[in-house]
Amino acid sequence: MMILVTGATGNIGSQLVTALTQAGQQVRALVRDPKAVTMPPGVQLVTGDLNQPDSLADALVGVRGVFLLPGYADMPGLLARIRQAGVQRVVLLTSGSAAQADMNNAVSRFMALSERAAREADVPWTFLRPRAFMSNALRWLPQLRTGDLVRVPFAGVAAAAIDPADIAAVAALALTSDGYEGRIYELTGPDSLLPADQIAVLAKVLGRDLRCEGLPNEEARAQMEASMPVEYVDAFFSFYVDGTLDESQVLPTVQEVTGHPPRTFEQWAETHADAFR
Repeated sequence: MMILVTGATGNIGSQLVTALTQAGQQVRALVRDPKAVTMPPGVQLVTGDLNQPDSLADALVGVRGVFLLPGYADMPGLLARIRQAGVQRVVLLTSGSAAQADMNNAVSRFMALSERAAREADVPWTFLRPRAFMSNALRWLPQLRTGDLVRVPFAGVAAAAIDPADIAAVAALALTSDGYEGRIYELTGPDSLLPADQIAVLAKVLGRDLRCEGLPNEEARAQMEASMPVEYVDAFFSFYVDGTLDESQVLPTVQEVTGHPPRTFEQWAETHADAFR
């Protein structure tokens, strides 16, 4: 079965490509620039724009499963093109905020509308709703390169962050096995940690005396507005300052689906330690 992985160079997509190829599956990776990408042997590289569904005609030929990211300009059109290509299952990545379906929150809105488009597309779907990614810690790299103080927004907010490799493991099973269609999987890591807890783990793994300091909300907002649209900044402030989204609950889903416990943040940090050095 040919499987198309969108976001194939991202934190989850790259792990999924590896997991599928190791399982002997035929994989087609959607990338922006094939010349700039290195993939496992046998992976087919294709291009296309998820904001322009018609551009995916060639990428979808012979595909029976698609790993799909949310939030593109025409999700109904994109899912319709996928259905017309004869795809038999779609695994859609969203988040816990999709369940809120808050149309006044930009993030919750695009997650919920992406799920709605999949439900209405008449193609078998599986939704993955992971909590925060452990790989978000890579955002601290610029600070770690210049010193031992890491200043973070929302320092008092704990999350049961998950290793993207565990998300990929669930996605691989949903794409290649029966029984996952029409189901929603809420995915978390094994521990609920504050940013300071994660930084303490990094300090142990890296052998450094790292310190965590919370950013005042005004400063955090100014930094975030410099890198993303205001409506998304408002959404995250709603989640983490107003408390409309709780990502702290630890759930057993990864263990139940894959048969192995989700990786700890320390395991993730050890695997990616070279990136921090």
